[in-house]
Amino acid sequence: MMTGDLVTFAAVMALGQFSPGPDMLLLTRTALSDGRRAGWWMTAGITSGLCVHAAIAIGWMAWLTARGGWIAAGLRWAACAYLAWLGARLILKACTSRGAQRPASASPAGRTGSAYVRGLLCNLLNPKAALFFAGVVAPFLAGERPLWWPAALWGIIVFQGMVLWGLWVAVLQSPPIRNGYGRAARWIDAAFGAGLLALAVTVALR
Repeated sequence: MMTGDLVTFAAVMALGQFSPGPDMLLLTRTALSDGRRAGWWMTAGITSGLCVHAAIAIGWMAWLTARGGWIAAGLRWAACAYLAWLGARLILKACTSRGAQRPASASPAGRTGSAYVRGLLCNLLNPKAALFFAGVVAPFLAGERPLWWPAALWGIIVFQGMVLWGLWVAVLQSPPIRNGYGRAARWIDAAFGAGLLALAVTVALR
């Protein structure tokens, strides 16, 4: 029974974590533009954010955000500002870029640290993450559970997120995808920037 519950939990989390959202938009664009290394560093940043969100949800502290008030409002507006800033940067880069971008493999190593921070902030400032984890985790914590059960749920969230996002980065490094991005980098950057701005507006209106 417990094994079946863990499998069900893992399946639900996979669908939720890998659905389109700020993390996927930002990671996809970074992996295409800056290459595998930057993509994996951003995956590490997103995973670090997952560690925090999972700990909050499993520790039964996510109810603070769910109740609204200044905590939820502050988190929402911080997320709006960050997503809008990321989107504006991409659109500005697309408008000022000239010619084709260099291949992803030529991305400077110094950008990997920035990729980690951007991934971490994007995940931490996602106002839906804590609520989603709290909603999914709560039913699986109900009833009699062994002492190791909360740690198992936390491990599934973090490990699964790291593996799925890492695999996504690897898929994006295939030559056809990378070559296609090189030919249309400006338009793709503009599209991703518009998507992030749209997400910022959506979050602000909720």
